Amino acid sequence: MTAARLVARCVRGLEPVVAAEILDLGLGVITRLGHREVHFHAVRPDPGVVRLRTADDVFLLATRLPDIGAARTGVGRLAELAGHADVAALLEERTLCGGRSEVTGVEVSASFLGRRNFNRYDVEDAVGPALARRAGVGYHSRRGGGAPPPGLGAWRLTLDGRWATLMLRIADRPLHRRAYKVRTIPGTLHPPLAAAIARMADIRPGDRVVDPCCGAGTLLAEAALLRPDARFDGYDVDPEARTAARANVAGFPAVAVHRADAGDLPLPDGGAHRVVCNPPWGGQVGARGLLAGSPSRWWAELRRILAPDGVAVVLIPDIGGLVTAIRHGLEPVGVQRVRLSGAESYIVRLTGGRVRRRGRT
Repeated sequence: MTAARLVARCVRGLEPVVAAEILDLGLGVITRLGHREVHFHAVRPDPGVVRLRTADDVFLLATRLPDIGAARTGVGRLAELAGHADVAALLEERTLCGGRSEVTGVEVSASFLGRRNFNRYDVEDAVGPALARRAGVGYHSRRGGGAPPPGLGAWRLTLDGRWATLMLRIADRPLHRRAYKVRTIPGTLHPPLAAAIARMADIRPGDRVVDPCCGAGTLLAEAALLRPDARFDGYDVDPEARTAARANVAGFPAVAVHRADAGDLPLPDGGAHRVVCNPPWGGQVGARGLLAGSPSRWWAELRRILAPDGVAVVLIPDIGGLVTAIRHGLEPVGVQRVRLSGAESYIVRLTGGRVRRRGRT
C-alpha cells in the first residue's frame, strides 16, 4: 500500500491549527495548506485520522484536474475526474483509515470559490453518475433536497480557482457531528472551533478550567476530551442553556455545570488556571444578567478570576473589543482570525499577570 494522500477540511482560518493537530498526533506530513483545506501524506493509512477534532471532515484525495473556470460549458469535463479515480483502491484504503469499504450508492457534495455561471448541483450531477458507474452502484442527487439513503459513499468536489479536486469521505458522517451533542440552543458553538479554542488554551493536568458562559457545554466537552485529567466548571444564567449543557456533558465526570452570572462568578480571585469562552456579544445570543447592563464587566471578571500564570482563550466578533480587555489589565498574546457561515470572528489568547484582589475567597 502506497502512502495515503489525505485532505482535512476545516473552518476558514483554522488551517494552521488543524495542521498542528495532525502533526501532534503523528498522522502524517503536511504537504499543502489551502482554502479551508490541509493536505497531508501518511506513510500508511491510519484509523486515527477519523479522531481529528479541529477538522470538520477528513477525506482521501482521489484525483484533481485544472479548475474548469466560470463557464457552464466546462461543467461536463468534470466527469473526467471519475475516470481518473481508482474507486476500488480508494474504498479499500478507506477501510484501512477507519471507514467502511462497502457502499450502497454515491453522493457528491460540491463547493467552489468565486462567481460561476453554474451551481453546485450542476457540478455534483456531472460527476456523481460517472462515479456511480465506476463503483457499480446507484447515484443519489442532492438537487431535490431529499434525505440520502443510508450507506452511501460520500464524495467531495472543490473548485478553488486553480484545481478541481475530488475526494472520498472516510467516515460515514462528517467529523464535526459529535456523538455527545444531544441538545442544542441558539448560538451553540461549532464543535471543531471549540476544539481549536481548547487546544489553544494549553490545558495542563489538574488545571481548573472555567467557562463563564457555557451555553450548551460544547467548549467544556471538547476541553474534557482533550484533557480528561483536568477539572471543568461551566456557568450560565440561562436555565435552558444549563439543561442543554448538562445533557451534553453527561458522559464527562470531570465536568460540572452551575447556575451563575458571568459578571459575578462564585470563584475566588485567581481561581481559574484556564478560561475558555464564547461570550454572548449580542449576535445570535444577547447578554443577560449583569453583562446586559455592563458588557465590559465580562473583562473585569475574567481578569479577577484568572490565575497569575493563567491563560484565557476567548472568541470575539470584533478585534476592537481587545481595547477593553487591555484596559482591564489583560494582555493579548495571540490572535487567530476565523470565518464561519460567512461571519468573521477572532480567537484571542490572553494572559492576566497579577490579579486585582477584591477580597473574595
